[in-house]
Amino acid sequence: MQKFFGAKPTAAKKALLLGAGFVVKPTLTLLSEAGVEVTVACRTLESAKQICEAVGNANPISLDVQDEAALDAEVEKVDVAISLIPYTYHPLVIKSAIRKKVHVVTTSYISPAIAELEKEIQDAGITVMNEIGLDPGIDHLGAIKIIDEVHKASGKILSFKSFCGGLPAPEASANPLGYKFSWSARGMLLALGNNARFYQDGKIKEVPGPELMSVAQPYETEHRGYAFVAYPNRDSTPFREKYQIPEAQTIIRGTLRYAGFPQVIRCIVDMGFLSQDTQDFLQRSSTPLPWKEATAKILNATSSSEQDLIQAIDSKHSFADTDKKDRTAEKKRIIAGLRWIGLFSDDPITPRSTPLDTLCATLEKKMAYEDDERDLVFLQHRFEIEHQDGKRETRTSTLVDYGDPKGYSAMAKLVGIPCGVAVLQVLDGKLSKGLLAPYTPEICDPLRAELEKRGITMKEETVA
Repeated sequence: MQKFFGAKPTAAKKALLLGAGFVVKPTLTLLSEAGVEVTVACRTLESAKQICEAVGNANPISLDVQDEAALDAEVEKVDVAISLIPYTYHPLVIKSAIRKKVHVVTTSYISPAIAELEKEIQDAGITVMNEIGLDPGIDHLGAIKIIDEVHKASGKILSFKSFCGGLPAPEASANPLGYKFSWSARGMLLALGNNARFYQDGKIKEVPGPELMSVAQPYETEHRGYAFVAYPNRDSTPFREKYQIPEAQTIIRGTLRYAGFPQVIRCIVDMGFLSQDTQDFLQRSSTPLPWKEATAKILNATSSSEQDLIQAIDSKHSFADTDKKDRTAEKKRIIAGLRWIGLFSDDPITPRSTPLDTLCATLEKKMAYEDDERDLVFLQHRFEIEHQDGKRETRTSTLVDYGDPKGYSAMAKLVGIPCGVAVLQVLDGKLSKGLLAPYTPEICDPLRAELEKRGITMKEETVA
């Protein structure tokens, strides 16, 4: 069991930890080491038992959060409920906590459905702390620190760019996407369809989801060993207000991937593999189609021969829009990637009704982490600062962390540990009542200090 030093016993406190994902174990371990009695609730008792294995102060139960009476019965037994289930279920947990006057912690963004509960949360006199994982979470803590320091010195934040990537370590990245799945492939692929919105040079820019991979650009960093590309992620414009930087002309928050990822994804999108439409030929069957036949049907190709499949892809996707030599090399690389995935093969599909879900079933098999492989988290803020005397500075704040194949992944640790630290602060009465997220120094500074005790820190550098 990994130890995260710095935890102090919190006497006679109880928590309900909802979820079965990979981030649950680090949160549970931290709370257990702090003396908190934790009930771990999953839909299946077996999943909860596996999470609790070799952890003290942990009690596994089976619980369906959509069963209001059963949820209320467990919530009223504890001091805090920790919701690490899909974000769409957080309002159910918070409503139960309001009824039973119990605190809540989540790692997710404050959704409109949660925001609607703000008055009820205040009236109940409870704390509902959100956005305290990695992204969102650690990213806020690093950003607010520098913004606060600059403003206190009468300076200005002219530009704020923040990019985060959860990736396989370079030595584990040898596949066409340079990516591996430690969570749902469906979630990652669907996120690529979200529209992006951000400030650039004082103007709001918008990128429709289908065009997102077209705007991905090489990401230059002082860490020369990485070949990243970056693209914007969802709506960054509210962060002008949330981070209290009205002077900022550029505000972009986005995602990092390895070079080559956007081009393969663009082709997969143009082929129609992100479709969520149910297809008869993708239904469960005792004799599932070979991949080449399924691909032919999705493409409306004349046959399932590789030559005809490639011809059909050519009709739907425009490869690298450069000179003929570059286009030929790019097409060859992408087609080789599709071949590696198995889309032209005789291998049987794992039918899941839709092109998206059927593709995900194969990606999750072919692009899973091996037991001896580690992941990488790279998070970097880049600030353009104007000081009171008019001098300009470019400052970065960077977190680089690798997972431990014999312990926690970097992603699990960097989501689970901040969550656990926030739970301890709630239990110790160090956070105010109401609907909260880490957007102020008063909330961020103590959380950041506790994470630094556990070896989680962002390194700041002036680079220009």
